[in-house]
Amino acid sequence: MSAKSTSFHGLGIAPKLLAVLEKNKFTVPTPIQEQSIPVAIEGKDIIGIAQTGTGKTMAFGIPMLQRLARDGGQGLIVVPTRELAVQVDESLQKIGRSFGLKTAVLIGGEAFDRQLRKLKAKAHVIIATPGRLIDHMERRTVRLETTSVFVMDEADRMLDMGFMPQIKMILEKLPEKRQTMLFSATMPAKILGLATQHMQLPVRVEVAPAGTAAKDISQEVFFVERTNKLAVLQTVLDEYKGSVLVFTRTKHEAKKIAKFLKTAGYKSNEIHSNRSLGQRREALEGFKIGRYRVLVATDIAARGIDVRGIELVINYDLPENAEDYVHRIGRTGRAGAVGHAISFAMPNQLSDVKSIERLIKKALPVGRTKGTMEAPVAPSYPNGRPSRGRKPFRSTAPSRNVSRSRFSAPGRSSARPATRPPSPSSSSSSSPRRPSISPSRFHPKGKRY
Repeated sequence: MSAKSTSFHGLGIAPKLLAVLEKNKFTVPTPIQEQSIPVAIEGKDIIGIAQTGTGKTMAFGIPMLQRLARDGGQGLIVVPTRELAVQVDESLQKIGRSFGLKTAVLIGGEAFDRQLRKLKAKAHVIIATPGRLIDHMERRTVRLETTSVFVMDEADRMLDMGFMPQIKMILEKLPEKRQTMLFSATMPAKILGLATQHMQLPVRVEVAPAGTAAKDISQEVFFVERTNKLAVLQTVLDEYKGSVLVFTRTKHEAKKIAKFLKTAGYKSNEIHSNRSLGQRREALEGFKIGRYRVLVATDIAARGIDVRGIELVINYDLPENAEDYVHRIGRTGRAGAVGHAISFAMPNQLSDVKSIERLIKKALPVGRTKGTMEAPVAPSYPNGRPSRGRKPFRSTAPSRNVSRSRFSAPGRSSARPATRPPSPSSSSSSSPRRPSISPSRFHPKGKRY
């Protein structure tokens, strides 16, 4: 399209569905909706890439509902988390309820009986996490032969190694004649290759380069020692007055921080995999309505959770992967609103910060507040690499003389005495042979904090 649409008219949407959109105050399409909806309504396969918070659910939801109303069949939407499944269901019901839309949400942590009742009512759309969907498939309570539209939301995570076996099982049961749509904020090349194997001449709709953060989110990084993190967190929470989402790497860290904040008098709650489905729903709903000002979460909340008005996202721990940074900070600044993101980085995590900067293609400003420190200076080496023996490294071809110990100290020889005599050209006055270094599992790039 040469010009930006100012309404949903002209995108090929049926009049009755347009009226429902207007009634629900869906007036101006987002870029991903504007470009995806006409293509999807034509029945073409789509790979949609856009920042989080830009309306991807409606980009596939509107064409899906229109096709099912017109041609029949069943829709299947696979998502990575329980929370995202519930959210997608809520979004579809907003526009499908007046058409008598029936959905079934199949997620872990919920009784099978309730889900079976939804399925027996002949749901038009199934929204599921992979594990629970396969549970139903094995019990023969779900059949996918009538699926005409298949959607993978947050496709990069869906096709990640952890989900690949489940996804393959699901794809084997789907009919070949179907429409497939994949949507996400990031789409690595190897994942894209896997995805296209299961699609028919997909149209790539990319409103921003993969890994691009929303433009209305300001970002900064605080360098802070681990022992000062809680104090700095409290300082930041006192500087900002709105709702705050705090991300940690582990559920144990999330629990510890939530307990600290409650003791300090902040209205807060936690959401992670150790919490029951009911507890997670209560925490998220309480965060939405203002019962809790601070929500502490693992990456379970980094994908697709749509809570409007989050003022600040804090990466208490840097994410495991740079791509997850984009998803995390996308929880603020949603639907055109402004937002802010602060990341805590320890002095030895400068390389992790640089990885994030390479992905988002911009430098993160270094912020300062009470308890933070100056940005560390990256070490420089004359030959562009560290001098020998300074850091352990992972050997690519083990030497015959290297000890099999996994814990050899960096820079110290663990080699057995040489079995061959010295070369005739060598002499006792020459420098000793540089010792071999055994592979260490403590490779710098493999550190986990």
